[in-house]
Amino acid sequence: MCGVRPTQCHLQYSLDVATALEIGNAPCSWGVEFPDSPSNPPWRSVLDETKRAGYAGTELGPVGYMPEDVSLLGDELEARGLTLTAGVLFRPFHDPDAWEDLQDALRRTCRILRPLGARHLVFIDSLNPERSRYAGDPARSPRLGPDALAAMHERIRTAASIGRDEYGLLPCIHAHAGGCIEFRDELEQVLEEVDERLLGICLDTGHSVYGGFDPIALWKRHPARVQYIHLKDIDRPTHRASVRERIGFYEACARGVFCNLGDGAVDFSLFRRTLEASGYSGWATVEQDRGPQSVQSSYEDAAANWRFLRTAGLAG
Repeated sequence: MCGVRPTQCHLQYSLDVATALEIGNAPCSWGVEFPDSPSNPPWRSVLDETKRAGYAGTELGPVGYMPEDVSLLGDELEARGLTLTAGVLFRPFHDPDAWEDLQDALRRTCRILRPLGARHLVFIDSLNPERSRYAGDPARSPRLGPDALAAMHERIRTAASIGRDEYGLLPCIHAHAGGCIEFRDELEQVLEEVDERLLGICLDTGHSVYGGFDPIALWKRHPARVQYIHLKDIDRPTHRASVRERIGFYEACARGVFCNLGDGAVDFSLFRRTLEASGYSGWATVEQDRGPQSVQSSYEDAAANWRFLRTAGLAG
């Protein structure tokens, strides 16, 4: 599988120009998955540590975690020299009963992103208990039926139209372990059903591997649709054990399934060469998903990930 160590393929690209991305981090690297979780660190502390670790930008995190007062948030970002890169709508697109709440979260997110200059609006179908138990297992994972699948695609299409047409943002879809858009075929179905002018791809190096497909192959198949990048690495033994034991996604995160960049299965050297060949420029965001119960150190890992990206030639 290209993009995963050990690699069996050799791509021949011209590497005359070094690639240096604009690199951000995200509150989920500090265990922030939900806006009101008691385990969340203070948002100002996350911004402070993001900057101190070397990053130039931050994602918004779940709406309600950081201030929705754009003047206040803008001042706090400016004081630290940070750019707001994106907002992630991590909501149950698969659940029709959640649609009204999802639309409210969508508009609240968009109203923050647009005035602060962020361009990317990332859609993730959030976890449900049954799918989470089968995360990383495409053969046994329960799937949506045709009617439910079509309805979910329509909700994604509508949300993307709102983000693009009303707020001028770039909506993109993100395959995520434990949700109903996790595996390659599920992602391809969304891309087929929703017009490419309306919906791009947020390519996540770790969740792709978790779901059993190659992020490099996906990029090569849809080069024009990759609009935004999430950088993760995945600890293969922990991943295999999590799938085998069906422990659930957040427990896998707490066990460290997403390790520091360069310590796991993702071949970042090949990723860099693909990046150069594609001509991609813009933001990439480190997201070392931990889950709300993780006791891992966030700042030290964020700093180590930044150093790795510098050494790997992915960060300027």
